[in-house]
Amino acid sequence: MLNEDSWICKDNRLVNASYKLSIGELKLILAISSMVNPFDEKFKDYVITIKEFAKLLGVNLSTNKNFYSRVKKASGILLSKRVTIHEKEGDFQTVWLSGIQYYDNEGKVAVSFHPKLIKYYLQLQKYTKYRLKNITNLNSEYSLKLYEALKQYEKIGERIYELKDLKKFLGVENEYDRFYDFKRRILLITQKEVSEKTDISFEFEEIKEGRSIKAIRFYIKANKTKNKAVDEACTTLEDKYTNKEEKHFIELINEVKSIFKENIEGLEAKSILDTAKGNINIIKEKYEIAKVTPGIKGIVGWMCDAIKRDYQQLKGKVENGSFNNYEQRSYDFDKLEKALLGWDKTKEDEVGEKYQQGTIE
Repeated sequence: MLNEDSWICKDNRLVNASYKLSIGELKLILAISSMVNPFDEKFKDYVITIKEFAKLLGVNLSTNKNFYSRVKKASGILLSKRVTIHEKEGDFQTVWLSGIQYYDNEGKVAVSFHPKLIKYYLQLQKYTKYRLKNITNLNSEYSLKLYEALKQYEKIGERIYELKDLKKFLGVENEYDRFYDFKRRILLITQKEVSEKTDISFEFEEIKEGRSIKAIRFYIKANKTKNKAVDEACTTLEDKYTNKEEKHFIELINEVKSIFKENIEGLEAKSILDTAKGNINIIKEKYEIAKVTPGIKGIVGWMCDAIKRDYQQLKGKVENGSFNNYEQRSYDFDKLEKALLGWDKTKEDEVGEKYQQGTIE
């Protein structure tokens, strides 16, 4: 089922790929992408109803009778659209889709991603993620592509593009010979739309070489005024909060993140903080247990369960004061990570009971 709160997860190589799609085609690809579970091992057929897709895009079907025909046309064209992924050993080209099944009487389509794209969607290592609802209101393919590219670098806070590379990435390498035109028609319009309609905003500066513009440096930050994914950025609160309360909330999130040697995101820190009901000392206590517990695959899921079930120090067979002052056990809390992101339902009750009983192998 298509859900605007679903996550889109893409390998960074796919984020930085070169392709030419219209805004409608791109939104269709991203709608399908939001239905992909990145923990799966193979693709499925992803079914989108026209009613769901129209609702996502804010299209009134009563006044757009031919919307289904437009979706059929756009998806049909996608069968021949290529994407070029820049690998270390050289460029790799494939098409986005391998097949489409139309159900005319039911008003839906079943779409299959090309199998060659599996490693760019499933079992990911380095990836960019954001919620589908953060891009549905964008009206330009340039805004959408640049949003993804900057979202990838949101934690770093800035990204530099050689001008020629940026134009190639946006698919306008043979247009706008004058930088003034590129800035006016692409950069400034994109900046306004991304800042007004998504969870990030950006500023940019021109890097010159002599009198020519050589590169563009983007400065990226969470959009506190138009952030549509509060739990994702964890820096924006509802209007009922005061500035003082917001500042305190952000300080708590940062304090939680500072406890961990692992890199955890704002959403993950918020999940842990919420589970601990704001008690930083409990988080520190359970993380001390985590640090000497081998085999934890999902630290966030493990921590949330440890706090809820009040995991206690286990009696080990080694001397006090040693690093391994806890019974050696192996844990797989990958499923809890999936639950936190809404990708899976878990048996965390069973896992927690096994932990307390000492039966996890």
